Amino acid sequence: MTSTPLLCLPIAFALIYLPKIPLSMAMAREPEGYDNAHPRDQQAKLTGWGRRAAAAHANAFESFPPFAAGVLAVTVTGASPHWAAILSVAYVVSRALYAGAYIAGVSTVRSLIWTIGFASSLGLLVLPIVA
Repeated sequence: MTSTPLLCLPIAFALIYLPKIPLSMAMAREPEGYDNAHPRDQQAKLTGWGRRAAAAHANAFESFPPFAAGVLAVTVTGASPHWAAILSVAYVVSRALYAGAYIAGVSTVRSLIWTIGFASSLGLLVLPIVA
């Protein structure tokens, strides 16, 4: 039987790199072009949507470990597969939407979406305790 949380794990990992696409585009549009020798220095100088894409990329790295720990916790304990699946899918969908909202500069919506992703990860971590 396939585990939805385990299927969501590699998808969530791949979503870390989704904002890297517009980030790379913004870097390539700079007057000096894409600086492959010092990309982080160049990213720090970006403005507008390029800067927001860099921030969304960094935030994805911060968000992934608690989600991964939650997936492992519900998988090892077998806690409520129904709720584990719902929370895992909610996290993945929220992270995809979060990246788009961040890059678009829709800060209030972005914060609400972030809260859904955070609550989903927290739910996965708490589920084995309460189930």
